[in-house]
Amino acid sequence: MITVADSAAQQSSAPAATRPGQPSRPNLILILADDLGYGDVTCNGATDVQTPHLDQFASEGMTLTRMRANCTVCSPTRAAIMTGMYPDRAGVPGVIRTHARNSWGYLRTDVPTLADRLGDAGYQTGIIGKWHLGLASPNTPCERGFDHFHGFLGDMMDDYDTHRRHGHNYMRLNDQEIDPKGHATELFTQWADDYLTEQAAASESPFFLYLAYNAPHFPIQPPDAWLERVQQRAPHLDAKRALNVAFVEHLDDQIGKLFARIDELGLRENTVIAFTSDNGGSLPHAQSNDPWRDGKQSHYDGGLRVPAWVRYPGKIAAGSRSDQPVLTFDLAATFLQYAGVPQPSEIDAIGLKDLLHGDSSTFASANSDRELYFVRREGGGHYVGHAYHALIQGRWKLMQNDPFSPLELYDLESDPQEANNQIAKQARVVAKMKPRLAAQIQQGGRIPWQAPPSTEPSETPAQ
Repeated sequence: MITVADSAAQQSSAPAATRPGQPSRPNLILILADDLGYGDVTCNGATDVQTPHLDQFASEGMTLTRMRANCTVCSPTRAAIMTGMYPDRAGVPGVIRTHARNSWGYLRTDVPTLADRLGDAGYQTGIIGKWHLGLASPNTPCERGFDHFHGFLGDMMDDYDTHRRHGHNYMRLNDQEIDPKGHATELFTQWADDYLTEQAAASESPFFLYLAYNAPHFPIQPPDAWLERVQQRAPHLDAKRALNVAFVEHLDDQIGKLFARIDELGLRENTVIAFTSDNGGSLPHAQSNDPWRDGKQSHYDGGLRVPAWVRYPGKIAAGSRSDQPVLTFDLAATFLQYAGVPQPSEIDAIGLKDLLHGDSSTFASANSDRELYFVRREGGGHYVGHAYHALIQGRWKLMQNDPFSPLELYDLESDPQEANNQIAKQARVVAKMKPRLAAQIQQGGRIPWQAPPSTEPSETPAQ
């Protein structure tokens, strides 16, 4: 086992001035928060949370006001981002867990990942933070296209300071087990700083950094000083809410440190940065998805609508906004566009470059008939291994929130809070959408979502 100090060893620092010989194609950074609710950032209307760094970032690029996550939970959204495919077509309709008996996905090994495609195009590729797409070969990050991995293989941490899950250590530096000390959010920020410093010093080729924080996924564990600050500022806050506010504010602070480092390294002007969340916030943990209905695990928009911003100075207008409906995996297709990689015919994602650069009419016209498809498979007594689905086309959403409940229909234009089920009143709409949903489900049904018997993980992974 390799033991790592509180922070990784500092790399030699690159000069802060604009780097000579910068690659002509932009560097690419995708920052993914875990369970960050739409209503838990100030610029989306939160009044009890202070997120100055995310707010500043949002003001410097485009806000994608109708971004939805590809799934209501972690692994499927991550699989969609990595492959550009809907989760069930990527082999991950549900959460990949550390126990095989309760794991509901297996990332396809016959499809290149975003890291594969960018690596083939000459990019250096790194992932910092949470992977959650496989614990063992062949689905570890460095086997799926990443040159560098410094982070956590598993689904969630039982403690942000000890970093264990069910007593097992899933922290890795590439393929080596490590046991770092410190709060995971701060470790991931430091490791991202180290990676960026190294890349800034080696300017021969552009880089792609996928920075996937665990925060603010439960357990809600802000450092004590951050909780005390919130309690002093807002003593009236419910205890659970105060914990989440402090946790989000700590994450915002760490992201602010990273943005400052990007500027110090002279990377700002030639780097596309996208920020979003893997799904909506968890209501039982006092996270907020206001103004949308419900939260994590739900196909109501509180489980799907997520904060999303993209910055590329000089190319994406500062303070711009788009109300076009898009999905998180579209960011992956967009990164391929910026890298000059032709859009693969087999992916479902759509590149957003035209939209981001101000040509919303062309984008809207080209995608006017687009269907947005959602699936989640889950175990336990409430789901019993079945899947439930949703489909959005235009103004209409056809959906379930568990496999055994009747379908519901909502008019998202007149009823964005999804308060009035129209299933009994819109027979023609339902008759049109049901076959479309069935066709989407059939496509996903062609792809296995369990590990082959020879590679199925044990119940107690080897250390």
